[in-house]
Amino acid sequence: MHNDENDGVPEVRRANVPAVSGKASRGLSARGMSVRGAVAGVASAVVIVAAAAGLVAASSMAPPSAGSRQLDAPLAAVPAGSNVGICPGPARLLEGTPVGTDPQFSPESATAKSAVNAAVLSTGAGLLPASRLAELKGQSLAEIAKDPGTPTASAAPPSLLAGVVSERAVDSVSVLSADAVGDQQATAGGVMRYTATDGDLQGSAAAGCQQPSNDLWLVGANTSLGRTAVLNLSNASSTPATVSLDLYGAKGQIQAPGSRGLLVAPGATRSIVLAGLAPEQDKLSIHARSAGGPVSAVIQQSVLRGLTPGGVDFIVPGSAPATRQVMAGLDIQDPSSAKALTAKQGFADATAALQIAVPGPADAVVEIKLYGRGGQRALPGGGVVTAKGGSVTEVSLAGVPAGWYTVAATSDVSFAAAARVARGQKSEGPTDFAWSPASARLGSQHVVTVPRGGERYLVFGAPDDRAKISYTPITADGKVRTAATLDIAGGTTAVIKVPAEAAGSAVLGYIVSASGDAAYGTVLLEQDGRADISTVAVAPGAAGQEQVAVRLGY
Repeated sequence: MHNDENDGVPEVRRANVPAVSGKASRGLSARGMSVRGAVAGVASAVVIVAAAAGLVAASSMAPPSAGSRQLDAPLAAVPAGSNVGICPGPARLLEGTPVGTDPQFSPESATAKSAVNAAVLSTGAGLLPASRLAELKGQSLAEIAKDPGTPTASAAPPSLLAGVVSERAVDSVSVLSADAVGDQQATAGGVMRYTATDGDLQGSAAAGCQQPSNDLWLVGANTSLGRTAVLNLSNASSTPATVSLDLYGAKGQIQAPGSRGLLVAPGATRSIVLAGLAPEQDKLSIHARSAGGPVSAVIQQSVLRGLTPGGVDFIVPGSAPATRQVMAGLDIQDPSSAKALTAKQGFADATAALQIAVPGPADAVVEIKLYGRGGQRALPGGGVVTAKGGSVTEVSLAGVPAGWYTVAATSDVSFAAAARVARGQKSEGPTDFAWSPASARLGSQHVVTVPRGGERYLVFGAPDDRAKISYTPITADGKVRTAATLDIAGGTTAVIKVPAEAAGSAVLGYIVSASGDAAYGTVLLEQDGRADISTVAVAPGAAGQEQVAVRLGY
């Protein structure tokens, strides 16, 4: 554990919360609407654009006049859709040996707890968008705010407010939804955390409520002896989703019967035991592509070394393949203790490492840099590796001094990546691990929620040049407190310990904004006296109204 929470952290300056600008904040799904209906609203925008394209294409069939000239393609405004985040369900233990890839689950342990925390920000007019937390099939779990109606003009700038869900116990997949307001998506965020102190799945796992997508990349799965990986695909839309999986292992792409045409019905979750598709793979990455409805994808990864629990985690999608990937929030434990542990049979993966998945045929020469609180740290082996095309390569971070880090990897070939950290120093005792996926750079107004209990940290990294972070506490009573700022020197990592309370109310999360050079953020969750560890990367902020170019073609 780290005793001094602010050692080496730049000085924090206090400031008043800035007034909300003319940009409309964004709201959650309408009262009485089903979650699937909210997601289906996006499809209406697609129909509008398609109709516009059809009219332009039809007019283009007439013969052009002699004096005709080429015109720029018109832009069609696409209405903002609802902000929908799918929160994973609790970790479940497989029961017996599954037939094929379809799992059956046994009851949870006696101490297992799963809860969702979420927050929705008010609009520029000071009104909370219609919003709620519901089960995947639509049954309401918590109404956050009713439809505020049409906003009225106010003489003074309204105060920023938040609608919150605090420690709402869940036993299945849930959906956080918020209506758009004024052609702007709602600003909202949530996190689900699972903890258990007994059973084979003891440890901690957390994941943010994920915006569904038709293209997802997950890095870090393991199906070797004692490791269990279950892929959960959830569909919150009203349209069936047909999902195909591309599997990449250490020796190349894996052709697996049964990995194509996986049907996920509306309002349903489909669970797939990855060992049924790719057995005995200690390094496995998944590219999930959905035709029809967008889906969320989460891998429940767990380890059992003989009779000793080795931890549990939710592996979530990271950034799509690119020539640069950045992962923040790595808490690397003492290297001497880690070396003694990993030398024992079955503990080779109980250490920090970076995994690189190269989907294309060309090999990638990847340069890896590690940034701590005091600046860049040298990597054992020099930090330059060749990752074979079409496969997954693991780079050990063993030997790196204990501390908090941000890792940045660059190459001339696109790749996906994620970083693993591990905790626990005794082979006879429980251990745990967490995967930090590659994430997007921070922008403005990210809602970052944090579960209650344990040690909670905001970890920010600025790999290149100086960045400024503004972080404003949101408390469980729905109030937005005084903002603070943090200057991060280029090539360093900064850590803020989250207090239990602010102004007498429990801290539920933060509004995070960044300026200056590129910065990245992660929530790090630990438990004093236990090996529990989990990370949640800061999700991209909500999008405003988009314009799509209507182009002619055949």
